[in-house]
Order: sequence, then structure tokens, then C-alpha cells
Amino acid sequence: MGGATGRGRGEDTSAAMEVAKPQTFDGTPSKVSGFIEACKLYARMRMREASVEAQVNWVLSYVQGGSADIWKKNIMEELEAGEFLAEIKKEFGEGDEESVKVTELKKIKQGGRTMEEFVQDFKRTARGSSYEGHPLIEEFKWSMNGSIRRRLMEAEN
Repeated sequence: MGGATGRGRGEDTSAAMEVAKPQTFDGTPSKVSGFIEACKLYARMRMREASVEAQVNWVLSYVQGGSADIWKKNIMEELEAGEFLAEIKKEFGEGDEESVKVTELKKIKQGGRTMEEFVQDFKRTARGSSYEGHPLIEEFKWSMNGSIRRRLMEAEN
């Protein structure tokens, strides 16, 4: 690799280099490390001047499919402009948000979803319900598929 690289002269040659964008991430555990490293490299090489918010949104644009969709929705809800959006919900929402969340939590069932997808959806639904600790765990148990629930209860005894 001969030629002028700009090294030692204080020049930044990263602007001229091509950098691969990450592959879409669908929540597959074996792919998470590679996805994170690809995002870090791209951000270092191409997004140095971007705000943290812009970088986060860019990474989220590559999170698609599988259990990652539900996780992304959860994260995006957490990252929203808090008070302003809470006021909109308060003004135009369906009554007391906590009561609505408790009702949703009692209705949620795993159904045909994978456990990963279900867990992410359950977390999203539980947020704002005021359920925590043992009551939340019990609600989770009763919302998962019966065969899994039976095996879990047998393991607890």
C-alpha cells in the first residue's frame, strides 16, 4: 500500500475512505457484537460532527425485524421529548394512562410470538402501569403461553 496517506502530517484521510454501513439488525443475539462494532466504526469515520441524537437515530434506522422492532419502539418511546409528549398524551389520550396501561397489561398474551418478542412487548406495555416487583412477575407468568408457564411453575417448586 504505497502512496501518500497523509499520516504524520496531521491530515484526516477518513473523509476519503469508504466505510461499510452496518447490516440491518433484527435482534439475533449472535449478530449484536458485529452490529455494534460496525455502527461504532461508521460513526467514527462518517458522523464525527453529528449530534448524539442524530447518531442514535441513525443506528435505530438499522434496527429492523424480529424482536428488534419491539425493542426499537420501546427505546424510541423512552427517547422522546418527554414532558411535551406527555402533555399531548394527557390532553388527548384515552383517560388515565396508568389505568389504560394496567388494562393493557392484563390483556397481553404471548400467543404465537417468540419469548424474545413477547418480553419486549410486555416491557413496553408494563411501562407506566405502576406494576413492579412480585405483582409484575405474576402478571408476566399469567400472560405467557400455558405450556411455558407450567414448566416454569414446576421448576419453581
